[in-house]
Amino acid sequence: MDKRGRTVGMVMPTVILGVLAIVLLLIGYWKGQGQHIRGLEYGLRMTISIFPLLIFAMIVAGMVHALIPQELLSKWVGAESGMKGILIGTVAGGFSPGGPYVNLPIVAGLLHGGASVGTTVAFLTGWSLWAIARLPIEVGILGWRFTVIRLASTFFFPPIAGWLAQTFFAGVK
Repeated sequence: MDKRGRTVGMVMPTVILGVLAIVLLLIGYWKGQGQHIRGLEYGLRMTISIFPLLIFAMIVAGMVHALIPQELLSKWVGAESGMKGILIGTVAGGFSPGGPYVNLPIVAGLLHGGASVGTTVAFLTGWSLWAIARLPIEVGILGWRFTVIRLASTFFFPPIAGWLAQTFFAGVK
């Protein structure tokens, strides 16, 4: 973050997406069948439906950063927490509901609050691989047998990913 609190790392992805959006709008316009209008309408509907979730996720991330004392975060999920922090991140990520609009801002808040790179990698890996909140629909659609095979096959990856990240990238944030 810079001195005004803006995330400097967001500039390049924003520029790339802006250029891509303009190019796609121009392609839709040149096709001449109104695709650009339909695309804008659909994008606006998605924005309206996601916006409240995004706002609340950012508030949660800010509150994590502001309300949880850095000493507490460092003790439980910071670099000095070691494997304990990685396991906490793994379990918290596995049980964390919601998609990227919820979890990525939370991870950003944890990182800025003092959580280690290993813990946050374990959190994100647990969230994507374990996905406890997704299990009922997975069992309903794919069945118990496949779900158990998937969980057994991916069970150890979140803590391993966290350990690898902490071992090789501890100084990088």
